Amino acid sequence: MGKIKILFVCHGNICRSPMCEFIFRDKVQKLGLGEQFHIESAATSTEEIGNMPHHGTQQILSRLGISCYGKRARQIRKKDYDEYDYLIGMDDMNIRNMKRVFGEDKDKKIYKFLSFAGEERSIADPWYTGDFERTYRDVDEACDAFLSYLIQKGEVVTRS
Repeated sequence: MGKIKILFVCHGNICRSPMCEFIFRDKVQKLGLGEQFHIESAATSTEEIGNMPHHGTQQILSRLGISCYGKRARQIRKKDYDEYDYLIGMDDMNIRNMKRVFGEDKDKKIYKFLSFAGEERSIADPWYTGDFERTYRDVDEACDAFLSYLIQKGEVVTRS
């Protein structure tokens, strides 16, 4: 079985999607499952390309003991659709913009992150809200729900 390839996507790839990338990676590594995943993040826009994660995201990650050293924002590319198994947006606009780049979601790879937790709501963008703690709580909830989904679906091999 190959690696599960996940691309977290938000507007600028400096707040929400890198928070998801690093927190989800940390969770699976702590469970000894890291080798089963390839996890990255990207933006739908070009506004922040090349920039490091926002200071608020860096603070949350640092508090959790997670380094995001070397992370630079990048934009989604059409070929990402074929290269990743899960393309996960934070809100409806991310989903629309991904579909604009990728075209029809024929393989059903595009998801809204909190949908794995049975939620319709979006992960709030701290760029606008200024509330990185609220975003972190949503990301943490969604990461746990997504991992449970993958385990229940049989995509992740757990050690009993």
